Amino acid sequence: MLVLMTLTHLPTRLTDPLGQPFGWVSAAEGFVLLSGFTAGLVYSRVARERGVGAMERAFWKRAFKVYLAQAATLLFLFTVITRVGVRIDQPAVKDLVSYYLAHPQRAFWSGLLLLYEPALLDILPMYVLFMLVSPPVLAFGMRHGWAGVMAISAAIWLGAQFGLSEWIYGWTVALTHMELPFHEMGAFNTLAWQLLWCGGLWLGASRSAPDAQPLRLPAAVVTLAAGVALWGLLWRHFGEHGQAPFGADIQRNLWFDKWQLGPLRLLNLLALCVLAVRFGPALARWLPRPAPLEAMGAASLPVFCAHLIAVLLTLALFGDDQLARPWWGDALLLVAVFGWLYGVARLTLWIERRGRDMRNPQGAPR
Repeated sequence: MLVLMTLTHLPTRLTDPLGQPFGWVSAAEGFVLLSGFTAGLVYSRVARERGVGAMERAFWKRAFKVYLAQAATLLFLFTVITRVGVRIDQPAVKDLVSYYLAHPQRAFWSGLLLLYEPALLDILPMYVLFMLVSPPVLAFGMRHGWAGVMAISAAIWLGAQFGLSEWIYGWTVALTHMELPFHEMGAFNTLAWQLLWCGGLWLGASRSAPDAQPLRLPAAVVTLAAGVALWGLLWRHFGEHGQAPFGADIQRNLWFDKWQLGPLRLLNLLALCVLAVRFGPALARWLPRPAPLEAMGAASLPVFCAHLIAVLLTLALFGDDQLARPWWGDALLLVAVFGWLYGVARLTLWIERRGRDMRNPQGAPR
């Protein structure tokens, strides 16, 4: 997912072909769903072994670390990238930080409060919020089952399709006189995307349960999922309008909308998940395990921030024109960026290993 995000966000000839490569689903859906799954898998085990209090502290610690990563990336955007973009009069950067340029103090403080979310920097704030609300959700699901949790989550997602987020924003503005425009608060509709996180928590917690049974899917469900996935794949790559299923028809495109997590988009994602559950284990045994990919996955948070730095620097220096360089220029850019991401991953893992070694010197009891 990190690799796909990088290829999508960097302005190169590969941006459009590799955007939503498997149908009407992007890397962001996989990133959020897998993050929720990992959180459910890991923190439910912490709750069982060390108690709910330890699970809550682990969630809060991780949320704080993600917040620091967001704040550092935001400051990099407001300082280095903005200065370069303004100095060379780069439209891509000036458009990206237009609200900051117009209201620097308000944008700065609201950015640190995770309210102002410029494009590209709007997924980690959502992640922080999900981490903060996860302890009671996970504890409730483990004690009372997940049917109620998922029913409430689905109801919130449905409300988001009909303007629940906008209603809450309007009520908040009336109460607090907040001056931040709604469209500056990130492209992702958090109330819709929480469904993926809650679904991931549920799946992860269920997989770590001591009595967990292997997932067995009926052949009819797998066949139906294969048909839906193939339909989405062919429509995405052989349709008339590229990444917009219905071209300029805004109303019909809402059925597949990324930011609202539209219903047909959710159906496409569910079909891919069914296929991953059914065929993933066999593929995992058959496919090679490239060390660079594993290293980047193990250091996902620093690598995610490093990919944002690379994308922001590219926008500042070259703009957002996907054809600004010849093909060999794109190839050199991609080699440099992925070399940078791998270097960040290796450095992160080395620092973490050194930290563990210092806390547990050889021969000391663990």
